Amino acid sequence: MDYSVLAETYEKLERVPSKLKKTEILAELFSKTSVEDLQTVVLLCQGIVYPKYHMMELGVAVQMMIRAISKATGFSADQIEKKFKQTGDLGLTAEECVKSKKQFTLMKKKLTLDFVFNNLKKLATITGAGSQDRKLNFISELIVSARPKEARYIVRTILEELRIGAAEGIIRDAIIQAFFKTNVKEEKEKIAEIVEYAWNITTDFGEVAKIAKEDGIEGLKKVRIRLGRPIQVMLGEKVETIKELFDEFGEMAIEKKYDGARIQIQKQKDKVWLFTRREEEVTKQFPDLVELCKKCLKADECIVEGELLGINEKNNSPLPFQVLSQRIHRKYDIEKMTKEIPIQMNLFDIVFLEGDVLLKRPFKERRKILEKIVKIIPNKFQIAEQIITGNQKEAEKFYKKALDDKQEGVMMKVLESSYVFGRHVGTMYKLKPIMETLDLVIIGATWGEGTRTSWLTSYVLACRDTDTGKLLECGMMSTGLSEEEYKQMTETLKPLIISEKGRIVKVKPKIVLEVGYSEIQKSTNYSSGFALRFPRFLRIRPEKGIEEVDTIERVGELYKSQGKSG
Repeated sequence: MDYSVLAETYEKLERVPSKLKKTEILAELFSKTSVEDLQTVVLLCQGIVYPKYHMMELGVAVQMMIRAISKATGFSADQIEKKFKQTGDLGLTAEECVKSKKQFTLMKKKLTLDFVFNNLKKLATITGAGSQDRKLNFISELIVSARPKEARYIVRTILEELRIGAAEGIIRDAIIQAFFKTNVKEEKEKIAEIVEYAWNITTDFGEVAKIAKEDGIEGLKKVRIRLGRPIQVMLGEKVETIKELFDEFGEMAIEKKYDGARIQIQKQKDKVWLFTRREEEVTKQFPDLVELCKKCLKADECIVEGELLGINEKNNSPLPFQVLSQRIHRKYDIEKMTKEIPIQMNLFDIVFLEGDVLLKRPFKERRKILEKIVKIIPNKFQIAEQIITGNQKEAEKFYKKALDDKQEGVMMKVLESSYVFGRHVGTMYKLKPIMETLDLVIIGATWGEGTRTSWLTSYVLACRDTDTGKLLECGMMSTGLSEEEYKQMTETLKPLIISEKGRIVKVKPKIVLEVGYSEIQKSTNYSSGFALRFPRFLRIRPEKGIEEVDTIERVGELYKSQGKSG
């Protein structure tokens, strides 16, 4: 396949806002793509080169990209930066530079899908001395041979800024539309369920599409859990009172909601893998937890889940999550960090045991199975504290104890419920003292004034549109941070800057914050249609990706809950 086919499709997707139209465009592309190319095409349409579980990053910053465009087109870095400030999009800047290229290249090649994809993959594997120059050469080689439109999307893909609005739901629906033709509602729903399950198990839509094209629905039904690769997780819904759940469900399991990092543990004999809820592998970062798993999980093969805490061993009290997060992304001094920040594991579910998938088993049965396979080391490797009750006073007493123990709150689980991937499952709920907080992502910032000119001190916050995957502004936050936190936030955001105009910068959406506020108002100033009044910083949520940012629907629900009307 020529890369131009993909570029043309990207442009079509970028032009249409309709979710249904985007699905049609992608379905047509997927259906016409060969089996050999399909996995690559599906990955690239998501704006990624590797599935998330591979933990491979291209590692290309804006300044390197500017140098690559300069090398490929003959424009100086200063000229490119000037164009970039005008467009606010380095992809469009590259497109303009290629259109009016200052140098002719004899070695120009026709870009094929394989050539582009292989060069992109190499970017993630180049390390060591001279790696920056080699990356520069691979990128400029692509831009040299690219037509203007192709250059736009190559640059955006490398910078992880594709901007075509192909969210996960659209990719899934396009796979269904491309390979399963039916107008019967019940059949459509069953097919969607099977495709969704296959993705939840493989965490790779490229693989799902390939199986669907080659082997159809029967092939997808045969998808099995593979130890060493993360599966998606079940997420709880927020709830405001214990009473409303007891009124609906009666007796429930109530567990402490630990203020830590959710970890999926996979074990196969003496091999252990650790994954975060975002499918990032953190096995190397936690050798102490790996050893505990080998000692305490009495099964050859299993997948269990729990909450990992940083712990003060003097009094067994939890350390703030920000302390534990120092270990999650650490790639060096692991042994030192292991000693400085001890951990405690609190298990709460099991989904796989000795080849048996437990997803359909009721929660109360899964809990009993979990209890049988765990050798408990108190305060080190244990099972989440739990009561089963339908008594509101007893539940509220347990909730208060969880808060007194410096945990976030409680999880409330329906006893007969199966394990259902994703959010809004209607069987698992979280209760925290402050329900009005939102998890939002920073998409822009402003340099400070006076003594703060070297800090980014105001942050543009965005929620998520579930249909398109787009991020929608909903407020500007500049309070709640100490001077040290402003300094740290600036250092975190600097490498993510993708454009700058005066004091205002746009940043790559990677930093998720928990945000408080006094009120939500209707507003025409922000693309979400809402504005947070007096938003304040509560904490960074490094364990969350932009796919877990609160949605425009949730912002709207909270707006309505204030007693406001349309």
